[in-house]
Parts: sequence; C-alpha cells; structure tokens
Amino acid sequence: MERTLILLKPDCVERRLIGRILARFEDKGFNIVAMKMLQVTPELAKEHYAEHVSKPFYPALEKFITGAPVVAAIIEGLEAIRVVRDLLGATSGLKAAPGTIRGDYSSSRQMNLVHASDGPEASAREIGLYFRKEEICNFALTITPWLRASDEG
Repeated sequence: MERTLILLKPDCVERRLIGRILARFEDKGFNIVAMKMLQVTPELAKEHYAEHVSKPFYPALEKFITGAPVVAAIIEGLEAIRVVRDLLGATSGLKAAPGTIRGDYSSSRQMNLVHASDGPEASAREIGLYFRKEEICNFALTITPWLRASDEG
C-alpha cells in the first residue's frame, strides 16, 4: 500500500467541489485514511512550497493557498501517488485531458483545484506537515476483496 497527500485547494473549497472530487478517489477504489479542513498559514505555505519561496511567482501562490480553507487528506492504495496524479491530469486545467479532474473542472494553471504529492519522499514530508501520526486511521475496508486480488497488496 502507498499513501499520498492531497490538498483540495481554496478554489475547490470555494466552488463547493469537495464531495465530487473526493468521490473520484473513492470511485477508483482508494481509501481515505485521514482528512481535515484547515486554513493554511503563511508559515505552513512556506514549509509546503519551500522549493518555490524564492521564485517570482511565490507571493501569488502564497496569497492563493492562504486565501480560503483547504481540505487535506491522505489517500491510500496500490500505486496511489502515480494513480492520483493521473486522475488529476495535467497541472494546467487548460491542458488536462477530459475525464481527468482538472480536465473536467479547471480552466486555469494556478487554480487547478487539487495538490497531490509527486513522489514517495514528497508524500512522506507533506503528510508530516499536515497530519500527526495519531490522526491517521489504519483500517481495511470490508469491500477491499472486491476491489483487488488478494495477491495485489
């Protein structure tokens, strides 16, 4: 099993798309093992986007991510990092394929609804920024045998 962090960004929350987006991950068979709504502070934004802080676009990014609440969630499943990113589509909603989350709901590069970790190291770091260990629920869904074969994890 693999875990990845997703953030339903302020544009997703403000547009009231939280349920529709979460349903896409559940429909795919992923398990949500932690979730909460929070207001990202400038300090948390700087930690999360540390590699971008010195870039010219960072002030606008920080203003956006701190502008309204986000929903943070940990998604668990086979190849979760890659598959979640595939479900999201290209970063720019203008370039994302129809059928992907961004392709269906976004028409912007920055206001692209959802952040997802881009690799195992980023996932572990980002999960640690948003969740304490005791906030993560470790459980197996009773439907799991109907979602994947027993030798698949």
